[in-house]
Amino acid sequence: MKCARLNNRDIHLHTYSREHFQFLFDEARKDHITCKTCGMPLRLALTIHEEPHFVHRETGDFSECEAACLNDQPKEKTAYTESGVFRLPKGKPITEQSQTPASVWEPPREAAVHKHFFPKAETSAEQMFPNVSLHEKQLEAVSAPEGPLLVLAGAGSGKTRVLTARTAYMLSHLEIPPAAILLVTFTTKAVKEMKERMASQYGLAERTVSRLVTGTFHSLFYKILYHHDPAKWNGDRLLKWEWQKEQYIKMALADEGLDEKDFPIDQAIQQIGYWKNAYLPGERIPLEDEWEKRVHRLFCHYEEQKKSRGQFDFDDMASACYELFQERPDVLQRYQSRFHAILIDEFQDINPVQYAIIRLLASPENNITCVGDDDQSIYAFRGSSPSFILDFEKDFPDAKTIHLATNYRSSHPIVASAEAVVKRNKNRWAKTLEAVRDDVKKPLLFYPYDEEEEAIMIVSDIREKIQMGAKPQDFAVLYRTNSGGRAIYERLHESAIPYTADQGVQSFYSRRIVRQMLAYLYLSQNEDDTEAVKQLLPALFLKQSALNTLKALSITEDCTMVQALVKLTDIKPFQLEKIKKIVPFFSSLKTMKPVEAMTFAEEKMGFSDYLKKRGNEGNKLEKGSDDLRDLKTAAKRFKTIPEFLAHVDHMRAAEKQKPDGKGVQLLTIHRAKGLEFKTVYILGAVDGSIPHDFALESARKGDETALEEERRLLYVAMTRAEDNLYISVPSVRRSRTAYRSRFLQPILRKQPQAAELQSR
Repeated sequence: MKCARLNNRDIHLHTYSREHFQFLFDEARKDHITCKTCGMPLRLALTIHEEPHFVHRETGDFSECEAACLNDQPKEKTAYTESGVFRLPKGKPITEQSQTPASVWEPPREAAVHKHFFPKAETSAEQMFPNVSLHEKQLEAVSAPEGPLLVLAGAGSGKTRVLTARTAYMLSHLEIPPAAILLVTFTTKAVKEMKERMASQYGLAERTVSRLVTGTFHSLFYKILYHHDPAKWNGDRLLKWEWQKEQYIKMALADEGLDEKDFPIDQAIQQIGYWKNAYLPGERIPLEDEWEKRVHRLFCHYEEQKKSRGQFDFDDMASACYELFQERPDVLQRYQSRFHAILIDEFQDINPVQYAIIRLLASPENNITCVGDDDQSIYAFRGSSPSFILDFEKDFPDAKTIHLATNYRSSHPIVASAEAVVKRNKNRWAKTLEAVRDDVKKPLLFYPYDEEEEAIMIVSDIREKIQMGAKPQDFAVLYRTNSGGRAIYERLHESAIPYTADQGVQSFYSRRIVRQMLAYLYLSQNEDDTEAVKQLLPALFLKQSALNTLKALSITEDCTMVQALVKLTDIKPFQLEKIKKIVPFFSSLKTMKPVEAMTFAEEKMGFSDYLKKRGNEGNKLEKGSDDLRDLKTAAKRFKTIPEFLAHVDHMRAAEKQKPDGKGVQLLTIHRAKGLEFKTVYILGAVDGSIPHDFALESARKGDETALEEERRLLYVAMTRAEDNLYISVPSVRRSRTAYRSRFLQPILRKQPQAAELQSR
């Protein structure tokens, strides 16, 4: 049904724009919307597959109500008011002609799958291990002769099985002593799983498996350094936490005469980590702009402070190990003699320093097995690059390369669609991935209005599938950055569906810029809110020491803490003048709608100037101004500030809840790598989200490296799905018109040679 009653007046969906559907959805959840015919409560159905419509909350036969609604279409009459000699339109139903494309519901669209499915006649090879079946190519990789071996393992092709089986093959068939085998992975969890498999499925004794030299790169390098110099590399000297690094950066900022409140310390730490991983010790780091030059000065200060205190961080382990091998050939030779075989998992994620060390350790026999997929190289911010896979045969001229091109995880339409996307990259191995099973279901693109409607649609779809027998843990919702998961996290939290989410998406309302903007709203309701005043001080360019002064003034002057701001005496005259202008505005905010109040705080109370003066405003993936737009999007559904702040308080309380790991998984694409789910939803497939703005900006300057990695990110996200893949293309993102991701073009063509369809 399209008609209903709200607050004792007739309404019709035809007269509402899409941006107001969320308001209707929430009003219906409060039982404020009823049927015009029977008077029973209605719900607004916002789903992926159907046009928005009202449905009765209770089950039953409501055919009479539906018939009555069909006969009650709104008439396109325009009411006028008289104004002198003019007649001014008073109101008009929204027609198809008057709506913008973003206002019109668009039906979901199946991906165009152009590659036909041909069942692959892949026979199982002779069983090498009684409990483990290997197909022909897998067996070839497992039993390949000693020497440099690159296994290009496409998504879902059995990478872990091959690496585990090859390690077991070296132990059981080649009789290599376990202590002479080095197995390196990127997570301790992966090491544990492989060792458990070798003991349980491959018939190896636990004592044999336990003697393998296994671990992450960090643990391997640390063990080498600690063995060589235990006093210097004592774990007590390790900077384990971010706040420890931040302290040194803050000291450096003070020496530079910079205010730590106005500097993106998190981005500086990330940049320093990138330099330490992407460049070998002694290499010259190219500095592209003034900001990088400033961060490099902080970098030098940071290193000096660590050195003077005899401390080290995780990134130091790799560079120090490399220097040790360069300076002490005798030490290097001992390790080269010890390790007869080296196996590396997730080779596409290796960085230059790690790669240089591994090449030193593997020399001169080069008995090294590297398993990875250049199409899944997505950690450039850590210094990784697909170039190590692409140049492997150049670095190891005698290398054997084996392609694992069969995907055992996903259906053919999903595999074919993902491959069509990633094939647009120029810097990749030419290869074709084939699925072992077909499916009539194709990846589905759907078109919500914005992030909030996107979340409602997905929760509705998950609920429907669970009612049909699916389990909550069958689902994953993937997003580019943590801020992209805010709306789905909040809607799932409001539902009865079990879910688990990372801290990054849970803590949206605790972000710095979000806290500071919310301070204006809290103080509009209570001018003695001490925590809100504390958050507000940086936006007023006041030091935190002013907080105690304000507390004292509010007592001695018998006024609120906000009123006490104009009584500060230890600030500059121009600051006091600005504060005197701002303080009266807090009472004006009190009765505004949340979004209006935030806009007012930006434009009239100086928050926008504060953001601009902060300069580079934080991590380039999640900027402060983006957080502010996300906050406004979250606030749109609330009519009053108290209602919105009650929601904020509720979500902040939820931050303290520890997920049990069960239920629908909310993950960034990076966190989802290596996982698989029956049903996957990809959020925000629009330019600016995926590909991210920073990649688009780099491409405009002529460098498409970041753009290719963003395409690989989408490929990784798509190949997490086993049976169902949904890709969301919202019309509006962060309150601005959004445009379909350019990466989706290959799966929207009617025919491979047809002209590109116009984006919406």
